[in-house]
Amino acid sequence: MSDSDELKQILVEIRDNQKKALEAQERQIALAAEQLDRARTQVAESLQLQREAIAKQKTIMRAALPGIALCIFAILYLIIRYF
Repeated sequence: MSDSDELKQILVEIRDNQKKALEAQERQIALAAEQLDRARTQVAESLQLQREAIAKQKTIMRAALPGIALCIFAILYLIIRYF
């Protein structure tokens, strides 16, 4: 085998390895893009759930705070009245 044939064979191997590396890189990029899309979807869903939870919490607090205040005033009234 001459030096030219040997060099040609090495260059062909390098080209083939580069093609394999590029294919692997493309698969990794596609996977990363898929994971990014999934993460964005999960973050959007999480934010929506948090907004809903805050809205429910505000509704409950609007109902609970007057009740708690009424109980505290009733206890204070009983303490002042009987002591």
